[in-house]
Amino acid sequence: MNVRQQIRSQIRHARQQLTLAEQNEAQVQVLIQFKKFIQQYPTIKKIGLYLANDGELSTQTIIDYCHQTNIEIYLPVIHPFCSGHLLFLHYDKSTLLIKNKYGIAEPKLTATAICPTTELDCVFTPLVAFDTAGQRLGMGGGYYDRTFAFTQQANSLKPILVGLAHQCQQVDHLPTEAWDVPLPAIITPEYIFCFQ
Repeated sequence: MNVRQQIRSQIRHARQQLTLAEQNEAQVQVLIQFKKFIQQYPTIKKIGLYLANDGELSTQTIIDYCHQTNIEIYLPVIHPFCSGHLLFLHYDKSTLLIKNKYGIAEPKLTATAICPTTELDCVFTPLVAFDTAGQRLGMGGGYYDRTFAFTQQANSLKPILVGLAHQCQQVDHLPTEAWDVPLPAIITPEYIFCFQ
């Protein structure tokens, strides 16, 4: 098992060991940090988000807040034609969800609900682990790295990529690969980490 796989296994285990009470408290606290973060960007109107899976930090309080404040939410859907990439589809309380090949709920693919990734103001990504340099370790599929590789170009202004994670997912250092897309910010229930 390589180092990245070892870290992935250890942190996923730690995340899955969080109690329901700890998970519920985390999603309440992360909303406080989320509000602080978006107050710095009053033009944010469209965000990419995810539905929690495998012990990930729940986004339900953020979803509820966005619906109350008219921030549009778009959820990732595995791209049907462009292998290893994501599409982002509009999500509200009436959106029909289906499970993808990984068992993760995603909106039913409808062309009219797609938002081009360059039109999203901010994308809040799930992750398995992160380090003090803003490196993100995902589940290993590379979907977010491929989809948002364009943000590494000098003229790319949006979307802003922000990780969401439990504090127990922080490690000192992650080994990186050339294709890894670092995050300018990561939000945990306790802190907002900014790396740029």
